[in-house]
Amino acid sequence: MMLNNNSQKHYLLFFFLILAGSVCAQNKAIGKVVDEKNNKELNKVDIFINNDKTPSLTTTSGSFIVQSDSIIHQLRFSKKNYITETLDITPENAENIFVQLSQAKVSDIQEIVLQSGKTKYKNKKENPAYAIMQKVWAQKRNNGLEKFDTYSYKEYEKTQFDLNNLDSAFMKKKIFNKLDFIFSYADSTASGRLGLPIFLNEAVYENYGKNKPDKDSKRTLVAQKTSGFQDNQVITVSAKNLYRDINIYDNTLNYFDIGFQSPVGTDGFSTYDYSLMDTITIRGEKAFQIRYQPKRKDILAFQGNLYIDTDTYAVLGATLKSTQKINVNFVNSVYTQVEYDNPDDATFLPKKMVTEFEMSPFSKKKGAKSIIAKRSVDYSDYQFNKPLDPKVFKRTEEEYEDKFTNKNDAYWTKVRPDTLSKAEQGVYNMLDELQQTPKFNRMVKLFETLGSRYYNAFKGIDIGPIFSIYGRNEVEGDRIRLGARTYFGLNDTWRAQFYTAYGFKDQQFKYGVEARYMFNKLNRFMIGAGTSRDIVQLGGQLTSGDGVTPQSSSSSTFFARGENISLSSVNKTSVFAAIEPWKNFQIRVDGVMQSIKSAIPEKFNLMYFKDGQLRKTVNDSHVTISLIAKPGAKFSQTGIDRYQARNLAPTIVLRYTRGIEGLFNADFNYDKLQFMLYKPFLIGSAGKLVVNFEAGKNFNTVPLALQNIIPANLSYGLVPNTFSQLNYYEFVTDAYTTLQLEHHFNGKILSYIPLIKKLKLREVAFIRGAYGTLSDASKAINVEGFKYSAPSEHIYYEYGFGIENIGIGNLRIFRVDFNWRGNYLDRPDISKFGVKAGFQVGF
Repeated sequence: MMLNNNSQKHYLLFFFLILAGSVCAQNKAIGKVVDEKNNKELNKVDIFINNDKTPSLTTTSGSFIVQSDSIIHQLRFSKKNYITETLDITPENAENIFVQLSQAKVSDIQEIVLQSGKTKYKNKKENPAYAIMQKVWAQKRNNGLEKFDTYSYKEYEKTQFDLNNLDSAFMKKKIFNKLDFIFSYADSTASGRLGLPIFLNEAVYENYGKNKPDKDSKRTLVAQKTSGFQDNQVITVSAKNLYRDINIYDNTLNYFDIGFQSPVGTDGFSTYDYSLMDTITIRGEKAFQIRYQPKRKDILAFQGNLYIDTDTYAVLGATLKSTQKINVNFVNSVYTQVEYDNPDDATFLPKKMVTEFEMSPFSKKKGAKSIIAKRSVDYSDYQFNKPLDPKVFKRTEEEYEDKFTNKNDAYWTKVRPDTLSKAEQGVYNMLDELQQTPKFNRMVKLFETLGSRYYNAFKGIDIGPIFSIYGRNEVEGDRIRLGARTYFGLNDTWRAQFYTAYGFKDQQFKYGVEARYMFNKLNRFMIGAGTSRDIVQLGGQLTSGDGVTPQSSSSSTFFARGENISLSSVNKTSVFAAIEPWKNFQIRVDGVMQSIKSAIPEKFNLMYFKDGQLRKTVNDSHVTISLIAKPGAKFSQTGIDRYQARNLAPTIVLRYTRGIEGLFNADFNYDKLQFMLYKPFLIGSAGKLVVNFEAGKNFNTVPLALQNIIPANLSYGLVPNTFSQLNYYEFVTDAYTTLQLEHHFNGKILSYIPLIKKLKLREVAFIRGAYGTLSDASKAINVEGFKYSAPSEHIYYEYGFGIENIGIGNLRIFRVDFNWRGNYLDRPDISKFGVKAGFQVGF
């Protein structure tokens, strides 16, 4: 789930080994309720747990004890003629609750009915909650940081993963032999099962920003402490990347890069039913309590409470809880609690945000073994319009170095808003002890091998990739490939790797070797060089990097339509240098010398004319300058190989290539310009649209081996940014433009079909188009140039739909696509319809 292949070393081990979780919250609450004026104990007080519509207990005296099978986040105390009070429950206050209820006074609302069900109104204007929400929308607030010339504030972030629903039978399983000491760190819950913390990360950030004269911002890590994983930032960052900061006033809230309808959004009434419940006091402010719930339970929406200031109609706080039918892979439930400060009538400032996910790889049933992933963020020390040193906005050092992790216990005691619970304190000791256990380390190695695709043979050397050992194609027949790489850690500043392959049909050895070194982690200045000799499928991508030892999956395909005879034999030597002068913006220069010829001359002809002579090998030397921008991208480590976490960040590439005739016996001068834009968009409650746009042009006449090939996919698997119904080399272009649109509806359509909706399938629709031109000169230079053409008469297009989220329980990672070819149907040996299938791991 968006984790780096190497990040699975510890996190996936716990996730699939124990499959359980429980936050350090409480399933039991104890306390007393009294009258605010005279402190006399009150009876007949209805106590509601979380967002329950019916009371869990009606008191017979002032003291009370309430229990629940689920985690208690909040208690609501209601008594006739008294103002309802709501209290947030934490591990620190759960067993010593003291509630004072004040007698109700006449308010602006003439009558308030505590709802046990949904009230029917003739129209929404009769609903008093609608009148309140209209005023909220009329005074929609913006984040207050945008109104000040400069600002700064601090963040304390705590991310924790806990195991839930452990029982004695589970703990006695053979797999935990010699690891059973971990359960001594578990705490009993009200359900009689155990909750076990397994991961805890604390971090302190300082935030700086300015809006005038120009906008800029900087979020700096000040300190970080991680349980047992101090040397493995992939685990830490991958955990944090599960979460997105949300603005409750937005129409769409981003969870897992999936859009959920906001209950405070201006179009909330199209999704939710609202009920005015009461007026309560929150941090000394009177607030309307509005309960909301989705009109349909099988859509991506929430249920919970909104707390609206009675004077300013600002959102003081909100709770958002997913429905039981949440259709998100690996996720059983989502819970978020937000609190805001409102300095004036137009703005808000975040005060606290708590987000909790219950995740299980297999089952959504209540009581299933799962992991609770909880993140809480406290915002404090806001300062506005104070002069800021320009240096604070400059990148002066890379995060995650030792200086960010060597703070003592006294420091952490001071910066924490709340003290750690006993269970949270124990997790630091447990992970350290666990990593000293040989059995655990052996299991770590197994999971690391499966996740990274490399097997650590001995210190500093990995063998692999293990899934590329065997392949097959028309030229080589059965193919064996063995490789190795240096690997000392995730943050290595250098890496060398090589592979060798042998084809039993052509009886030829192939190889590739490369080395890369990074001089500076801050600007990521690096160089690399390599050489390879192999059989490859050219034209697998349009905007493809030169790379050093590229591996083309289309040259080794087990199941495909037709024979792949358009393979090339390529000898290639490359050097490169790259730097990031600004964060997430890379400048890269590649120098390439290569010779290309057909791997099957009798079936696939790459011969061309040069100076009146017929040639079969293209000699090419070129220099490529690439500008690569990924604004908003997040990465999990600082080494030469980084994993980019999946989010909505775009990828923008502008690439210029200059071929140099005569350099290392090169045959052609040419200029090529290419552009690519990839970007996912959340389209409200309608789902997610993924856009991939590419354009390019060769400004000179070059042979087929150097031309732009509209990429095809002849396999029966899913290959992104290709055309499923094209054949290899069917369209060849001097200039091209392609656009691929793929929309994920997240089950919005299928959820209306009575029987189908129980399967929780999701629908995908897509359309792909390509337009290009090919000059007569480019056709004439090739011996068989008459065979090739570009989609210049009409825009070639194909379309179709897919069904994703196929599987059982929470494990729904299979997808099937149905593709139709839209035009150019009179060509021989084409495929008008095709089915593609594959695994798609994600939420």
